Amino acid sequence: MNNRRILPLIILGIVALIVVLMLSSSIFYKIGPSERAVIFYPFGNGLDKDQIIEPGTHMKAPWNDVIIYEVAEITSDENMDINDKNGLPIHVDVSVRYFPMPAKIGNIHEKFTKDYVNRLVIPEVRSVSRQVMAKYTAEEIYSTKRAEVETSIKSETEKILNANYVNATAVLIRSIKLPDQIRVAIENKLQQEQEALAYQYRLEKEKSEAERKRIAAEGEARANNIVNSSLTDRLLKMRGIEATLELAKSPNSKVVVVGSGGDGLPLILGNN
Repeated sequence: MNNRRILPLIILGIVALIVVLMLSSSIFYKIGPSERAVIFYPFGNGLDKDQIIEPGTHMKAPWNDVIIYEVAEITSDENMDINDKNGLPIHVDVSVRYFPMPAKIGNIHEKFTKDYVNRLVIPEVRSVSRQVMAKYTAEEIYSTKRAEVETSIKSETEKILNANYVNATAVLIRSIKLPDQIRVAIENKLQQEQEALAYQYRLEKEKSEAERKRIAAEGEARANNIVNSSLTDRLLKMRGIEATLELAKSPNSKVVVVGSGGDGLPLILGNN
């Protein structure tokens, strides 16, 4: 009798287990370390954009939808044809790095859905790039002001994306392709400018060396003038007498005639 009562319970338990296993993918869900999620309640208040689901394993009702967003930094590459300040066509490859604000993925989903990259990021990057580069010449974009152009694009892109809960971390110009004739002309101009700078450097170096030699020569001339002006006849005679007296002290035999020299100095006649 007891077995007859238990058997239906066992069968019911098995059936329930099978149902749970079949629905497990709809009940349990996992959020990865670089992910966040929001839930859409079709029989409730719809999208709960304020409740952000953190990483881990979670449960939900089978009829509710989990919308998972990658919140790690993403890189998108864009190729575009633009016109410079003078209307010259340029082909530019641009990379943008960005990520959705984790606490605002509900707002992003409400406005752009998970396709926010193609609906927001890429169109704005293309639009801003065209607007900024239209303020510069091809030569400036290609060489002299490339960093300035990148900074301007990043700054303008940040304003728009931040207003829509996306952080832009970098905008890089990977490559710029100009018409061959224009590219060669710009490269030749840059080479000539480098050669001119090198020539100017050599001139400045030679000028500095000449100035150094002039200053050294003037210093040497002033020193000679000082020495010559200090060598008076009386000083020379005194120095000569001092030298003669020193020689007279030596053990070698010699004859010293005082006052017999042509300049009035003592004359040494012998040195044996």
